[in-house]
Amino acid sequence: MKTMRPFLRSLFIPGFLFIGACCGEKAVVEAPKPPPPPPPAVSSSLGDIFFDFDKSELRADARDQLLTNYHWLEENQSRKVTIEGHCDERGTNEYNMALGERRATSAKDYIVNLGAAPGRINTVSYGEERPFATGHDEESWAQNRRDHFVAQ
Repeated sequence: MKTMRPFLRSLFIPGFLFIGACCGEKAVVEAPKPPPPPPPAVSSSLGDIFFDFDKSELRADARDQLLTNYHWLEENQSRKVTIEGHCDERGTNEYNMALGERRATSAKDYIVNLGAAPGRINTVSYGEERPFATGHDEESWAQNRRDHFVAQ
């Protein structure tokens, strides 16, 4: 019997604690439900779009960014935007000015088709005159083939 005491004690003590917990008169308190997750955030700033070499057609990633820029315009009804068309250094100045204008116009047309007021969006072409990256390689040229959005 002496060897059974520790064994019985190890069974009875947790058993009494369990019975005591079950017979208590306190109400069970449920943990509060977590709040629902916030809706996906729409970017609160304007972003640039990029183009392929010698093209003014919008790529899929550019259309996604233009949708974000459109939402920014809708949230900031009192603001206007200037779309600056840029090119890389290859090509003549005249050709790059025209290409920058086509790029800026294609972005503006896309945003207007989404529902933005055309009077709130201006376009300007800088051609190759204001490069973002100063290198003379494909990586730099790819960064310079862009439309830059400036809030006013």
